[in-house]
Amino acid sequence: MNFFEQRAALALASIMSTRMLGLFMILPVFALYAETLPDATPILIGTAIGIYGLTQALLQIPMGMLSDRFGRKPIITIGLLLFAVGSVIAALSTSLLGIIIGRAIQGSGAIAAAVLALAADLTREEQRTKAMAIIGMSIGLSFTLALVLGPVLNQWVGISGIFWFTAVLAIAALVLLHVVIPSPLTQNYSAAISSALPLSTQLRRVLTNTQLLRLNLGVLLLHTLLTGMFVVLPLLLVKQVPSNQHWQIYLPVLLLAFGIALPLIVVAEKHRLLKLMLIAAIILLGFSQLGFSYWQQSLPGIVLMLLVFFSAFTLLEASLPSLVSKLAPAESKGAAMGIYSTAQFFGAFLGGMGGGWLHHHFSSESIFLVGAVLTVLWLLVAVTMQSPRYLSSELLTLGKINLQQANQLTSCLNKVPGVADVVVIIEEGIAYLKVDRKHLDVTALRKCPMMNALLKF
Repeated sequence: MNFFEQRAALALASIMSTRMLGLFMILPVFALYAETLPDATPILIGTAIGIYGLTQALLQIPMGMLSDRFGRKPIITIGLLLFAVGSVIAALSTSLLGIIIGRAIQGSGAIAAAVLALAADLTREEQRTKAMAIIGMSIGLSFTLALVLGPVLNQWVGISGIFWFTAVLAIAALVLLHVVIPSPLTQNYSAAISSALPLSTQLRRVLTNTQLLRLNLGVLLLHTLLTGMFVVLPLLLVKQVPSNQHWQIYLPVLLLAFGIALPLIVVAEKHRLLKLMLIAAIILLGFSQLGFSYWQQSLPGIVLMLLVFFSAFTLLEASLPSLVSKLAPAESKGAAMGIYSTAQFFGAFLGGMGGGWLHHHFSSESIFLVGAVLTVLWLLVAVTMQSPRYLSSELLTLGKINLQQANQLTSCLNKVPGVADVVVIIEEGIAYLKVDRKHLDVTALRKCPMMNALLKF
């Protein structure tokens, strides 16, 4: 990655991680705190944990598509402001119902799709997995930090103080967005194409892509498992270790998980083994769920399964959005990321609600057994997925070009072996290509109008 891509990836990772830090900090302490409230029930506790996922799920697609049309930054700004407002409402609440309302408004700041699409806009195709890995791992690091800070801040300032801190993080992310991150050229011409296509057409292209649907189902199940696990995990751990010491378990486990996952991500991308890594990570997830159900009364067993779970989680959190960006049409990247993020946060809602319901009507063990079944279903879907194509992005300046020339050029380029996607913007005088360099027929490419003078392959 060049300096520009590194700066963009790190800045966007900081925005996502500060926002997710605010959401994650309540996970290790909320179930214990909520039991002290007068309106507490297992189902309401699960709802408070997962409700932000429902509002996120409802708004990710429209926010992602609006970012295609009106730009990434304005939509991210609106989302961060909504997140701050919801945090303040939750901080001022003294009942579970009030906290549920605040968490729902937090979730309405649905910026994940726009942030991931902006990351794709600011990085080359061949460097995108690294950028997505940085963002994914920053979310994982924020999760680690949240599990450490949550119990500590809860001791110092209580749950309301955690929500106030979350609002401050949202404002800090706003400053970072407008001071550090540039507005990309690629997004400008993607917006030009997007505005020329009906929203229904963009949505249909993404929703009928069976490869994208497999990835969307995967991230839904991944976050269902994560959120469902934390409905009961703090309650299991507190039987073995005081709550203010839980961070001493989470921190080393998560740091070790990152150390395991990072080199595997690099190797998988370098040797084109993303699908194999995806399948292996799903198998590890299923093993962790069975392990939790069997060793839920054993502290060493819980710690071991946490390591297995978060190693697999980190691998998947980095690779899934990268695969989505590789497969999404150039002009509908925001829409594709919107649907992906909708599935992600709807999974968080299902995990919170479903975990609370299972815990109320059955037992903590049932949450993990259902999780194991879900991983088997995911595995059956994942093994039928096509291996992704490894594409490079090329931006060509055409100069003044008319509609007839643009149509001839597009038709010619689409017939060249190794060219996966072609977008010509007449108004801007540019062409955007996605090419597989290993299979690209450069001779055929140079025969297309204007290409011989422009190409530097």
